[in-house]
Amino acid sequence: MTTLTAAKPLATPTPPARRVIRWEYPALAALLLGTAIAYLIDLSANGWANSFYSAAVQAGSKSWEAFFFGSSDAANSITVDKPPASLWLMELSVRVFGLNSWSILVPEVLLGVGSVALVWATVRRPFGPAAGLLAGSALAATPVAALMFRFNNPDALLVFLMVAAAWAMTRAVEDGRTRWLVLTGAFIGFGFLTKQLQVLLVVPALALTYLVAGPPALGKRVAQLFAAGAAMIVAAGWWLLAVELWPADSRPWIGGSQHNSILELTLGYNGLGRLNGEETGSVGPGGELPSGGNGMWGSTGITRLFEPAQGGQIAWLIPAALIGLVAGILLRGKASRTDPRRAALILWGGWLLVTGLVFSFMAGIFHAYYTVALAPAVAALVGASAVALWRERDRRRVRVALAAMVAVTTATAWMLLSRSTNFVPWLRWTVLVGGIVTTVAMLWPTPRKVGLVTGLAAILVGLAGPVAYSVDTIATAHQGSMPTAGPNVGGMHGRGPMGGEGRSGMNGAMGGTRPGTDGQNRADGSNGAVPDGTLGAAQSSETNQGGPGGMGGLLGSSTPGARVIALLESDGDKYTWVAAAIGSNSAAGYQLATELPVMPVGGFNGSDPSPTLEQFQRYVAEGKIHYFIGGGRGGPGGSESGSAAVTAWVEQNFTATVVDGVTLYDLTAH
Repeated sequence: MTTLTAAKPLATPTPPARRVIRWEYPALAALLLGTAIAYLIDLSANGWANSFYSAAVQAGSKSWEAFFFGSSDAANSITVDKPPASLWLMELSVRVFGLNSWSILVPEVLLGVGSVALVWATVRRPFGPAAGLLAGSALAATPVAALMFRFNNPDALLVFLMVAAAWAMTRAVEDGRTRWLVLTGAFIGFGFLTKQLQVLLVVPALALTYLVAGPPALGKRVAQLFAAGAAMIVAAGWWLLAVELWPADSRPWIGGSQHNSILELTLGYNGLGRLNGEETGSVGPGGELPSGGNGMWGSTGITRLFEPAQGGQIAWLIPAALIGLVAGILLRGKASRTDPRRAALILWGGWLLVTGLVFSFMAGIFHAYYTVALAPAVAALVGASAVALWRERDRRRVRVALAAMVAVTTATAWMLLSRSTNFVPWLRWTVLVGGIVTTVAMLWPTPRKVGLVTGLAAILVGLAGPVAYSVDTIATAHQGSMPTAGPNVGGMHGRGPMGGEGRSGMNGAMGGTRPGTDGQNRADGSNGAVPDGTLGAAQSSETNQGGPGGMGGLLGSSTPGARVIALLESDGDKYTWVAAAIGSNSAAGYQLATELPVMPVGGFNGSDPSPTLEQFQRYVAEGKIHYFIGGGRGGPGGSESGSAAVTAWVEQNFTATVVDGVTLYDLTAH
């Protein structure tokens, strides 16, 4: 492989960004317009998407205090378990256009289109128009990207900000100006306000890239990186400092923390707990289990990203990206230290390796959709390395590297498509045959026109599977807390208590919307399935189905009936909270239906100590809460939390009334 190194030193190329090819901007316009149209198709089918965040958006559209803190309800009882940056765009949209599915989800689509544009711009600068367009196309076609850029989780903004940081760093490598480093740090800081420590996974790659390839002398490069770090701290720290210094009794409880601390949330539940599986108040166990497996989040290991739960989301082009990374760096072996192409490969390669390894071995909460954070790096590496190698294809060993990229992509697609043999059954055979023919063709020097056909065939082979999965993703409604892209596959959620081998039951009781084999697809995203022995908090398919009056589950939203809504809305503006329910998802459906504050007792998992029994009793005595909605469930440890004590006290002291299948307690009745 070392023979890929150029025979003589490579001069630093003229930045391709300064050269415009006639077809480039029409092609870019087609890519961005096509991405926007695809992501907007039947967008409202996703409804409230993740009702947990939609309820917070509704709250922030009514209360500026809820907007600032990221509260779950407009009365500011508790925040969501993330900083609020991802909510701000949606809340501003709702303030302008009103509360509906489109006003919440269209900003996410725009972030997706913006991410594709930024990947194009970032890859184009060192590698040229063709590489930029191929990278942007690969990102747009990635199934998990098609999922999350039509969804309201924080990941859409997180990805956009990480790509923006990569773009700014690319500019810094070109001219060495400090302003680009400061801008890079600012993007990372705002990414921290989106999803806390996850954004830091790209920081090693960013820092290494400039340390290796930045134009100034070493001492200045180090000083500039410190400036970037300072900008990151300022961009994130102003909000953290404000929350930490704000009197605790005059702001909402920090959701996801056990001691009302944003620092605890940052370092614990959203920090080290994600790595070691010891998140206090988590929805289920992480870490190694005596029975084998790795808690409810599947097994860890180097192959995790290729397993059924994650493979169809992101794995299609990862092997090709890794081969392209190695071959591309070897090809630039004798280039100058500041070579922008090698710097770009270091940046995107470091992003992929660090993030991929952390995702592979983290023992705590891990969802398949997290892998969207890998999509820009995979797409950029494939686009950049494929075009760079293609330009040198007259060399035999470069052709071998290109053929290897096609071969491993074909093998990966065959493996992934074979897991869902009823999904477009002819596709895997077409990809296999086309991949074999293209791999062989890549090994031989060919005339220009034949080579062009071979190159186009390689692109089709590489993108056929991801595009098919993305089309299926766009054509299927997704709601709940754990959405997945593409068709159901056997063993989709790995092994462990959340489902045995060959099951996809987690899509049901845990709040996804993929049609499953265990029950019917439900409006709230459940399919009626109940995981194997999971979570004392998981409800039966009947109570989790979310039909009229359905309470929802730990991760599935409630869907109240008309009579319940009318009852809650009657004189609802007289109360601070029109109702209280255990867990944020149980409360979310009622809040979205009435647009009135509903207190989520215990926060997202129902396990946060907010409010305590004494606080709840005081609110009731002061007439601030009208109804208590029975039947909600909290996560593990709920029996020791305030939510269980609140439920027991209400049941002992108030009379239950069943309306539309929902148990209500009028807390104002004496």
